[in-house]
Amino acid sequence: MKDLALYVHIPFCAKKCAYCDFLSGQATVETQREYVTVLCEEIRREAAIATEYRVISVFFGGGTPSILEQGLLAQIMETIRSNYKLLPDAEITVECNPGTLTADKLSEYRKAGVNRLSIGLQSADNAELKLLGRIHTWEQFLESYELARKAGFDNINIDLMSALPGQTLANYEQTLRKVLALQPEHISAYSLIIEEGTPFYEQYRFQMKMREMFGGMGVVNMAGNSKEMEEELRDMCEDLQQELLPDEWTERRMYERTKEVLEEAGYYRYEISNYAKPGRECRHNLCYWERTEYLGFGIGAASLFQECRFDRIDRLTLYISKLNAGESTRTEEEVLTQQMQMEEYMFLGLRKMQGVSISGFAKLYGVEMQEVYGNVIRKYQEYEMLQIEQDWLRLTPDGINVSNRILSEFLLD
Repeated sequence: MKDLALYVHIPFCAKKCAYCDFLSGQATVETQREYVTVLCEEIRREAAIATEYRVISVFFGGGTPSILEQGLLAQIMETIRSNYKLLPDAEITVECNPGTLTADKLSEYRKAGVNRLSIGLQSADNAELKLLGRIHTWEQFLESYELARKAGFDNINIDLMSALPGQTLANYEQTLRKVLALQPEHISAYSLIIEEGTPFYEQYRFQMKMREMFGGMGVVNMAGNSKEMEEELRDMCEDLQQELLPDEWTERRMYERTKEVLEEAGYYRYEISNYAKPGRECRHNLCYWERTEYLGFGIGAASLFQECRFDRIDRLTLYISKLNAGESTRTEEEVLTQQMQMEEYMFLGLRKMQGVSISGFAKLYGVEMQEVYGNVIRKYQEYEMLQIEQDWLRLTPDGINVSNRILSEFLLD
């Protein structure tokens, strides 16, 4: 049987964070119940195409899945278990936010088969959390984390975020060390990306324009800007009641210190932004990077199934009405050509520190990797940003620093 991963989108949250551009928002308990009812119908309906597959991973993402009232997540898991071949040791993850977990909910998750939690901390500094629009404090996070441990969860990820407005390198490192004291099995550490359409975009658009004007060297370029320019920028931000975004050098050092501090503590980086204790890598995310087939359920959820990519309708009312009418929720369907498959193999697989298998590429696509991508590979080998070791092509440490640029060059014209 072939492997399959399932993603379940829960689009509800207590409050939209200032930086968030995910498909999520507040909803009444009645809306949540109605959504879960039709979501379960969608899960049942799609089971017919997956009879030859075994489910190796289930991931509840959002939004905040842990905001669902007690009983609803167990209802979804029972629907999956009744309609799919769920492996006994499948990884089953629920994303949670501090302040939405209770001992009873955690007990429900355990009984439903959930064996991994991903808790969105972002920062151990309460002032930074408030600026982000998070609903919790560091102390509330600690309470949730301890509840999870007492409930028996021995596989927990903690999400962290760097390059926050006003954040210093010392503050970020303090967050890292506070989290390490808890010894989670997995840590995801991402730089803040300010997305258009979010409150942060409107608030920090001025600073981002300054970043562009000074050649991408950050809002305050300590090396190149005059002291007068630096002071003027700071004064303007104070007038706008803004915290300064970290400059490019500080953001880079935060990224470097993440690796240094976590590796010293026994975690290893297996993907550009993800660290784990040995054997505790996130299997579900590996499915994405290794192009294992997956089905996504819920509004806006994406799927890769039998070399076809498709999304679900992203409007809640339309999604519910379509399912109630017995109609398909699929949209944006695209059958992938071999060229598109090869592109994904490269730019997704190279996110992993292990890299991509050269022989695996040839076996899948009937052509040598060097024949298709030789020019790009040789170019970045000369720059010492790509390296080949035995059967594996991977990014070097210098290549990781400019990974987006390199990965984009594996998109064929």
